[in-house]
Amino acid sequence: MSTSGYTEATMADHPYFPPDLDLPGYTPNQIGVPILLASFAGAVGFACSVTSVVARTVRPGISKGQLLTAMWFVVCGCIHLFFEGYFAYHNANMPARMDLFGQLWKEYALSDRRYLTRDSFTVCMETVTAVAWGPLSFVIAWLVVTDSPFRHPLQIVVSLGQMYGDVLYYAIFFFDESVYGAVYCRPEPFYFWAYFVMMNGFWIVIPGWIIYTSVIETAKAFRVAEGSAKVKSL
Repeated sequence: MSTSGYTEATMADHPYFPPDLDLPGYTPNQIGVPILLASFAGAVGFACSVTSVVARTVRPGISKGQLLTAMWFVVCGCIHLFFEGYFAYHNANMPARMDLFGQLWKEYALSDRRYLTRDSFTVCMETVTAVAWGPLSFVIAWLVVTDSPFRHPLQIVVSLGQMYGDVLYYAIFFFDESVYGAVYCRPEPFYFWAYFVMMNGFWIVIPGWIIYTSVIETAKAFRVAEGSAKVKSL
């Protein structure tokens, strides 16, 4: 991708693609990229640490696998409800946002400018994610910590919803690019592979594994229940 097809007259005063993209009220970020990324990583680490302390206090014998699952859903809940909820609420004026979340979104938008243009799919998808999967993720985390069997059906529902939304997100990006020639991402490989592919890929790989484990556990429970029923009928 290059800017050779754009003249100086069509180049807008922002780093997003296409260069002639109109972003009313756009204000450049003032927080450096290392600080933005470190802030995000620090928030994720803090959420995991708090989850670990609470989980080990409530249930000292919690397994490593269940602890990691609880951490995952707490992180999901925080990102879905607060970070994506922020976008859903402020989607109309994202180019002008200058608080921490606003600048984080503008940094991520270098890989997908739809987050600055009030794209209908992105706004609706993120709103559903924030309203539905955000609170449910916290509920699941608590069910995991307390070793409730109800965590399995909810894990499947939320994880499937996360995967479905992510697949649609990827699919529409590539469909618009290949069919309509839409340009959403800057040409540097970093933005595509690190931001767009890797950071969203977590919500396909991890939910896929969680669905698999919950399906296996559910199948085992049904086998035990069916075995008990057969014994009682003898």
